[in-house]
Amino acid sequence: MFTSLFHSKKPAPLDLFRTYLPQMVYWAVDGTVTTFAVVAGATGGELSNKTIIILGLANLFADGASMSISAYLAARSEKAWKKTPLSIALWTLVAFIVVWFTPMVPYVFNVGTFVLSCVMTGVAFLGIWFVKWVVSKTTPFFSALQTLILGTIAALIAYGVGVWLAGL
Repeated sequence: MFTSLFHSKKPAPLDLFRTYLPQMVYWAVDGTVTTFAVVAGATGGELSNKTIIILGLANLFADGASMSISAYLAARSEKAWKKTPLSIALWTLVAFIVVWFTPMVPYVFNVGTFVLSCVMTGVAFLGIWFVKWVVSKTTPFFSALQTLILGTIAALIAYGVGVWLAGL
């Protein structure tokens, strides 16, 4: 039944990844960086775990919905062939929710601190890189390093803003 939402015939799983990889990588990286930036900024601002969870989950679901809707509208306006606007939106949402939640896990389950969130986010970036590498055969080292550097820069900026605002 769900296959009809994506394609007229059932594609191989790897073909699905190849078809939607650009959207999934883009939104997964963007989402992980954004959620981790919220966690980093809130930690820098010395906010409570409860506040970090509220901010993180609000960001996760609002951005996930926004990005999925945006992906749908973009695909619809481009009239992408072989990819329906609905399937692009659904794959965007899947990548968003699965990967974006990672920086929040230590706070939601009260099992760690910002350091664990950093480690889990790094692992999420490596997971994104691995899927991208397996499906698209990109240069592995540069791709992984680029993702980690992007996330680190965004987190440092957010953490610094949190520290600065906490001092006001």
